[in-house]
Amino acid sequence: MSGPDNESVAGLAERATGELAAVVGQVPDDALAEACAAIIGARRIAVYGVGREGLMMRALTMRLYHLGLDAHVVGDMTTPAVGSGDLLVVSAGPGHFATVEALMEVAREAGAPVLVFTARSNAPLVAAADHVVRLPARTMAGAESDGDAVLPMGSAYEGAQYLFFELLVRALGQRLGCDEQAMRERHTNLE
Repeated sequence: MSGPDNESVAGLAERATGELAAVVGQVPDDALAEACAAIIGARRIAVYGVGREGLMMRALTMRLYHLGLDAHVVGDMTTPAVGSGDLLVVSAGPGHFATVEALMEVAREAGAPVLVFTARSNAPLVAAADHVVRLPARTMAGAESDGDAVLPMGSAYEGAQYLFFELLVRALGQRLGCDEQAMRERHTNLE
C-alpha cells in the first residue's frame, strides 16, 4: 500500500533516514571527540532545550545517566546548581532562543563551560559557547519549503539530534568502559 503521495512507507522511510544520515554525516569526527571530552570531563552535566529539541535533549540526559554520569535536565526540581567543573549542554537549532541565551549566561557566570548543539554556525550563541556541535539541518525557524524533503518543518534537525546523540552515547560508553549491561543496571524499574 502506498502513502498519500503514492510513495510506499518503505520508500519514504529510506528517504527520511537518508536525510538524517546526510546531516549527521557532515559532523566532523573531532566535533564528536570534543563533545565526548567535555562531557567526560564534567563533574555534573545540566542539559536544556526547548520544544521538540528539548525532548531530544531529555533523551540524551537519560542516556548520560545510564552511562553513570551525573546528568540533569534544567528545570527539574532535582537539578543542582552548576559551577566550576560542571557543564551546561544546550540546543539552539535555529541559533538563538532567549531561554538558552539566559541559561548560558548564568552558567558562564558560575564558571561552567557550555556545549551548544545548533544548525547554524554563525549564530551569536556559537560565539559564546566553549564547545559547539553543528548539525546542519533545516530547523523550525528556517523551515523554508523544501519540496524534496520528507521530514517536515524542523524534524530533520530533531531527528539528526537523536541519531547523533546515540552515536555520542556509543562513543562515551566506549571511552568510559561502560557496556549495555551496566547501562541496563541503571535503568529505572518503576515503569
